[in-house]
Amino acid sequence: MTAQRTLRLVLSLLAGLLLAGTVATTAQAEDGYRFWGYYQWTAGKWAFAQKGADVVVPADGAVEGWRFAVGGAAPRMPRAAGDFEAICGKTPAETGKKRVALVVDPGTPEDALSGETPKPATGTCVVTDPKSTGAKILAAVGPVRIEKGLTCGIDGYPSKGCGDQLKNIKVPATDTPVTLEIGAAVGSTAAPAPTTSDSSSSDDGAPWTGIIIAAVVVLVLAGGGLVLSRRRSSSQ
Repeated sequence: MTAQRTLRLVLSLLAGLLLAGTVATTAQAEDGYRFWGYYQWTAGKWAFAQKGADVVVPADGAVEGWRFAVGGAAPRMPRAAGDFEAICGKTPAETGKKRVALVVDPGTPEDALSGETPKPATGTCVVTDPKSTGAKILAAVGPVRIEKGLTCGIDGYPSKGCGDQLKNIKVPATDTPVTLEIGAAVGSTAAPAPTTSDSSSSDDGAPWTGIIIAAVVVLVLAGGGLVLSRRRSSSQ
């Protein structure tokens, strides 16, 4: 009996410890923050940055990401893929500079502060100095609000608040993907590529136009000569 009672007591204590651990984990997961997260596109997926944007120096061809969201233990990634070719493919490379694709995702209306509306997610190709940090690349596309060393607002969103702590948050298991609005490149000084379709069409049309005009002139002269010949014949 003594052995059985001891076994029951041990099992009861273990069950109590497991329950306490579960409760603590659940309580912690319900707390979170509303903030701009900083990410890098690595191996075909977003990864939460391990260092601040003021010290990270992205390489040429890198993709940087920012996402505003309510988050708990798991970070909320940008909702669009970091497609460098889609964002920077039409921007010519320049000697002595690097191209970095920047994705800025202001998040969903559910993530927003009361009275604020998030803008669409955007993709911008930033052409800049090779030593430019992630912070400088972000500042190239619009004003950045910094408070106490934190990135609190990007291009005016949100207009207030900074890393606000929240209780009893409800974080969706997944986010619906979005399509980026690709804007004009920033910092590029290269001449735009010529529009081959327009130039080819005008070149193709020019010779034919000349040939047609020449043919008309020949017909007119020939017709005039024929009329003059007939007049001379009738007068004789």
